[in-house]
Amino acid sequence: MNFLTNFIERLSKGSAYLAGATLVGLVLLILTEIFLRSFFDISTMIADEYSGYLYLASIFLALGYAFSQDAHIRINIITSRLSKKANKKIDILAAVITLGVLSFALYRTILFTYDSYELEMLSESVSETPLYLTQLAMPIGITIFMLAVVAFIFKGFSDDS
Repeated sequence: MNFLTNFIERLSKGSAYLAGATLVGLVLLILTEIFLRSFFDISTMIADEYSGYLYLASIFLALGYAFSQDAHIRINIITSRLSKKANKKIDILAAVITLGVLSFALYRTILFTYDSYELEMLSESVSETPLYLTQLAMPIGITIFMLAVVAFIFKGFSDDS
């Protein structure tokens, strides 16, 4: 069990590094666009479109790591007044509910991405990028998020024993 949770933690961390790299790429793309427009009066023609794609990827790829680092927003008005044991049980229950919600989100994003692939949808900009390539970050990120939640549940049960 420990091997699995360690693997999920490393996967989440690697995904977070990839999210950081996409943000660096986004900044470099925007700086390139600014430089080209300012000094050469030309445009990459794709900076606006691809900065959106990179931003989307960075958000979804960082979800699992943010969860594993307890960085998501939590409202603990009720749980702050409970014992640690009761708190742990509520956290595990909330994690199981979260898995249900994420399962639905994963299913819908897979369908969304598959439809874009099947219909050969392209972006309406100059690049005509296949949209499924840009949408792949959603199911990948949600899958990593779900794995982080599973690791959290395993840790919660192993701490009880």
